[in-house]
Amino acid sequence: MGDFEFPRQTDGEFLAARFESHRPHLRAVAYRMLGSSAEADDAVQEAWFRLSRTDSGRVENLGGWLTTVVGRVCLDMLRSRASRAEEPLEAVTPAPAPGPDPEQDAVLADSVGVALLVVLETLTPAERLAFVLHDLFAVPFEEIASIVGRTPTATRQLASRARRRVRGAPTPDADLVRQRVVAGAFLAAVREGDFDALVKVLDPDVVARSEDTVTVGAAAVASAATSFARYAALARHALVNGATAIALIVDDRPERTLTFTFAGDRIAAIDIVTAPEKVALLDVVLVDG
Repeated sequence: MGDFEFPRQTDGEFLAARFESHRPHLRAVAYRMLGSSAEADDAVQEAWFRLSRTDSGRVENLGGWLTTVVGRVCLDMLRSRASRAEEPLEAVTPAPAPGPDPEQDAVLADSVGVALLVVLETLTPAERLAFVLHDLFAVPFEEIASIVGRTPTATRQLASRARRRVRGAPTPDADLVRQRVVAGAFLAAVREGDFDALVKVLDPDVVARSEDTVTVGAAAVASAATSFARYAALARHALVNGATAIALIVDDRPERTLTFTFAGDRIAAIDIVTAPEKVALLDVVLVDG
């Protein structure tokens, strides 16, 4: 009987295995930068594409190199997102994205904190990157400076400004009864097309996020929400993954959802899901019969 040899791992397979060992860290960085599971997966996949086109033998610190690449990709995505911030919420055509990992997403969300994700949306892309990479992942300012195209001193100032905003982040309200009342006021204002009432129920720094659009500020979100009025007759109060929400029900199935984060008696964030494959993954429970 001849000697048995295990199949040898090709260079490509070895590189892929090294990359996979860094994937959880890279996804955590991207999630904190982008606040979106699908976008985080896209950013990590782009990092792999760039690595596969690079002479990896010349990369001394693969983890650091990949973190820098993911940071640059996320910065570009945030800047692109900011340039689309005034688009109507219902005008979005979601791009295909990998299916989420609900268990991993829950762990990430718990570790980041809803309030932190909300306040991060109010930062500039450069402030957000500087804060996330330095304060959450201990990346030196010298390395972050090369990503944002600023001096280390200026980068340190970006993180400092972001830190001040984060310290003042609102604490989410856990009172479901109060949340239902506020969500009801929001829905009533949408149904009536009452812009002033919408502004009143929204936090001044409210963030509304759909699959690839972010709108910031009470006036901008209220303006976009009034265009939602034609769907309001289909809207029902609901719990989505246990959180206070509104669901549009068509043919006895949820077609889209708006999930709320609250700060006191106002809405601090609205997460909108419209893609059918993503809505299908949500746990939607109607609470108004």
